[in-house]
Amino acid sequence: MVAKVPDIAPTVDILLGNLEDGVPASDKEAARAGLVEVGKTMDLGDTALWTRINSLDSPWALDDLTTLVSEIGDKLDVIMIPKVEGPEDIHYADRLIAQLEAKAGLTKPLLLHAILETAQGVANVEAICGASPRMQGLSLGPADLAANRRMKTTRVGGGHPDYLVRADPDPDNAEASRTIYQQDLWHYTIARMVDACVTHGILPFYGPFGDIADTVACEDQFRNAYLLGCVGAWSLHPVQIAIAKRVFSPRPQDVAHARRVIEAMGDGTGAIMLDGKMEDDASVKQCKVVVELAQELAARDPELAASYGF
Repeated sequence: MVAKVPDIAPTVDILLGNLEDGVPASDKEAARAGLVEVGKTMDLGDTALWTRINSLDSPWALDDLTTLVSEIGDKLDVIMIPKVEGPEDIHYADRLIAQLEAKAGLTKPLLLHAILETAQGVANVEAICGASPRMQGLSLGPADLAANRRMKTTRVGGGHPDYLVRADPDPDNAEASRTIYQQDLWHYTIARMVDACVTHGILPFYGPFGDIADTVACEDQFRNAYLLGCVGAWSLHPVQIAIAKRVFSPRPQDVAHARRVIEAMGDGTGAIMLDGKMEDDASVKQCKVVVELAQELAARDPELAASYGF
């Protein structure tokens, strides 16, 4: 994985050094040392370096924080805390990191990112978001959350064919097959996570999608999260990077429409008819979300800028 870093880093916004569930217990210390080496020796350019430490109730979390903040705290941007259950977890990490930063002489504060992986964490999501000025955002951890909730799915993210709604029977042929529509198991959780993040001015991320081969379903799940307000998604495999970039960048036609509405609305007051649709001040606010995101992305990506006409 480390050998692939120079090729992968320029293609992503964030490179995450995962010390938690991707690493066997016997390799925890070696993985930590390897991440320190990456931080000290590799130039990642504009790509942010994050780490996902072990859970705070594990035997490794204290050494993770002590070593990483002391050794490469100046290279890290965000520390991801898994299985956060309440604000007390953030308070603990905040206080410890502050002490380690002071001891290491760091001048830029490290930020925290919590993963929602338990029912208790979801129940306390608003308090978690507001627990510290260090909070950068939240990510959904669908596999651990499914297990903790006792959901009967063995998939990592995405829908399930048994979670569905079915069309009414044909009154003239009760035995005829009925159309079914697969539903999104994660709609409620993502929406609640987004609301909590927006309330506290931090960023919501969608979690991993486990079926690497099913790129169509991956794109669908990423797009659901994008439409609900998530700002990005974690990629488990390089094939998912292009999907995430495509999904979390507004389509050129959507940007063009949004710019047209903003221009037609003038000062943003009142209401107009445009292409047979009513547009008003709320429409302008929606359109500004799309255009502002497109402008941020275009500033970093010449190809996107050209497709948006900026």
